[in-house]
Formats: sequence, structure tokens, C-alpha cells
Amino acid sequence: MEKLLAERCGNLKAGLAEAAFSGLWRLPMTDDFNRYQTTELPPGYTQLAWHRGFGRQIGPLFEKREDGVLMRAFRVEEYHTNGMSNAHGGMMMTFADMAWGAAVEKDDDTWWVTVRLMCDFLSGASLGSFVEGKGVIVGRQDDIFTVEGRIWSGDKLLMRGTGIFKVIPRREEGKPFVRTQAST
Repeated sequence: MEKLLAERCGNLKAGLAEAAFSGLWRLPMTDDFNRYQTTELPPGYTQLAWHRGFGRQIGPLFEKREDGVLMRAFRVEEYHTNGMSNAHGGMMMTFADMAWGAAVEKDDDTWWVTVRLMCDFLSGASLGSFVEGKGVIVGRQDDIFTVEGRIWSGDKLLMRGTGIFKVIPRREEGKPFVRTQAST
């Protein structure tokens, strides 16, 4: 068997060839999905620039400003889907967080964190769907904002909900987050 595998695989070692043919050897996965499979975007949308972190895992995301309101979007790619070829619920909640939280962004220097996110799933977004979302501020107390949000694809409402977001100061560039040790 090793000889046959070595002959058929040229200069590959028989052990690697056997692993490849048996399915035990996998190609490395990428951690950068910002290169999307589909290129058609509705007018006004541009790709949201993610330089590092979680956004690169679930992207690409797109955004546009319309009448002063920031809207975000994504196209359902294969890696966003569940077993039924619809956008996974976790992806939809992640997108809701990013789309609705954007309502508190005054500019590119506004940073925020999510305090609470409540979502109602109303319908599914199938593979290839262009999903859009936005939030509207309905309440504010100091630096805490309450946002009502909607997510849709075409004429179909997919999700609605409420998020509570806190605006935070931006950390100095290159300065790491330092966790202090609790006193005993």
C-alpha cells in the first residue's frame, strides 16, 4: 500500500499521502473571512474595516449612513450557516449586537460595550441573503443607551429586539488591558 501511495503521489511521503487520502490530514483553516465570496453590494454600502479580533472571524460586514443613521449588513456566506443553510442564530445575535450598537456611535472614536441584548427571532436568512440591520436610540441615562433594533433581508423582518449599550473611553493605542488582582 505504501509503495502504491508513494507512486501515485509523486514526491509526497507515503505517510502524508495515506493521511491525506484517509481524511486524517486537514488543510489549515483561515481566521480571516474578510475576503467575501460575493461581490455585489446594494448602493451606498462599503466594507467595514476590521484590523484584528472577532470581527475578522465573522465578516465581512458592511455599513452605510442614510439620513444620519448608521446601518450595517452582511451577506450570508456558507461559514455563517447552520445545518439548514440559514444564518446561524449565533451569527444573527452577533450581527444584532454590531448593528444595534452602532446607533450610539457618534464617530469613529466612539467605543461601546454591550450591557444586555434581547432578541426575538422571527424568520431565517438563507444562504446568499443580504441581511441589513439598524438600531434607534429610545432612551439614555448618562453613558448608558437603550436601543430598539430591527434586522431584515429584502422585505422580510428576521429579528427585532432591544439592546443596552454603554459608551466607554477609548484605550490608548498599544496599551493593553490590565486586570487588577482582587484584594483578599
